[in-house]
Amino acid sequence: MTRRTDWSGSTGEPGGHDTPAGYGGTPAHDGGAGGPGEADGPPRLPWSSREAGGTGGPKGFGESGRGRRDARGSRSSRGSGAAGEGREAASKPPQDPAEQARNICLRLLTGTPRTRKQLADALHKREIPQEVSDEVLSRFEEVGLIDDAAFAGAWVESRHHGKGLARRALARELRTKGVDPALIDEAVGQLDSDQEEATARELVARKLRSTRGLERDKRLRRLAGMLARKGYPEGLAIRVVRRALEEEGEDTDGLDYEPF
Repeated sequence: MTRRTDWSGSTGEPGGHDTPAGYGGTPAHDGGAGGPGEADGPPRLPWSSREAGGTGGPKGFGESGRGRRDARGSRSSRGSGAAGEGREAASKPPQDPAEQARNICLRLLTGTPRTRKQLADALHKREIPQEVSDEVLSRFEEVGLIDDAAFAGAWVESRHHGKGLARRALARELRTKGVDPALIDEAVGQLDSDQEEATARELVARKLRSTRGLERDKRLRRLAGMLARKGYPEGLAIRVVRRALEEEGEDTDGLDYEPF
């Protein structure tokens, strides 16, 4: 008895050679086995070179020779473009020192006023020639971008009302920023002795509660020391603290205080 082995004889009936839909024979939705269009031979894979764009495999499994060439060409063009940009940057002449100095100063002045000395130090660190630095800074002063007098006045106003600093501490800070001594005297002169004492009283009043429960002498030292660190003269500090303690009912007779 001869056994039938041709693929087109599959019927799906008992004894036949059923194959899954799509692997030879007509798919189930095309009307069953042995229908029109059925081809002899081994089962056809579920993809073909035509369906997969000429790759011989499912989409995403490898790429055609043309695709690989295109990818290599794209990477090559990107690489050559970057190399060209690098050569172009390297071929640019060095930046003019004056232009570089102007850019540095403008960047530092953005949002924050600075003194001439602060800007000069920044240019020196960037190795800008001294004559170029002086020329650029003088030009900035002419157009009002650098104004040490205005800087000092604003500094005194802000630091006195914001931090409670006295004239002596304010003058010390302005000296560290390179402000001219004459401009410093003019700026701190905005504060007179009465205003300075009033600020000292406010500072002691805010701190007084935190010292309650301490010995009287210790309270005096702590409060007077706080005023001294903010630049208040010793005599003013002791007078203000004594008065605050007396207003709380403390006996200040014979109050022992070591000068700071």
